[in-house]
Amino acid sequence: MAPPDLVFDGPAAAPLTIALAHGAGAPMDSPFMAAFAEGLAAEGFRVVRFEFPYMVKRRLTGTRRLPDCAPVLLEAWRAVIAALGPGRLVIGGKSLGGRMASLVADETGVRGLVCLGFPFHAPGKPATERIGHMANLVTPTLILQGERDTLGNAGEVAGYDLSGAVRVHWLADGDHGFKPRRASGLTERQNWDEAMAEIAKFVSGL
Repeated sequence: MAPPDLVFDGPAAAPLTIALAHGAGAPMDSPFMAAFAEGLAAEGFRVVRFEFPYMVKRRLTGTRRLPDCAPVLLEAWRAVIAALGPGRLVIGGKSLGGRMASLVADETGVRGLVCLGFPFHAPGKPATERIGHMANLVTPTLILQGERDTLGNAGEVAGYDLSGAVRVHWLADGDHGFKPRRASGLTERQNWDEAMAEIAKFVSGL
């Protein structure tokens, strides 16, 4: 597969590049994805975004589509990693994009993995776990997760068997997009900024 079109933010000479894939329903230029790309670029990282084939078709036709099957998504990730080179590359993304990245991280030899709202299970269905590979993951991994994420909240994830290479950072009262309830006294932007600061520390330490 030819690599998808890549969108770059941040300095080309940065010591490490962070490649981020979008979630199932929103494109690479959604407010969430744009905020993280621009915020991490401002911290001195080179950030790359791309879209899976189904999202490219949606952009061309304007018709919403279901995500491609897993082999297509994984091949898209492999093509991106091959184009950028794994040696100075951290991969990850929002929800689906981060989960697919986690499935190719070890085999491709990237430096690290960053997941923004990991879909540990289907929405509201904790029995449908998607974490079989996470117990043996070797790649250094940071997961940013809202405390009340319906795809894996703090209570549920505490019982999962995750590799020692995985660290989960909890965002107070956050949902799947890290948005807290108004009663928490926090804002969505505060949780986004906290997540970006954690990513910057994690990547700088690789």
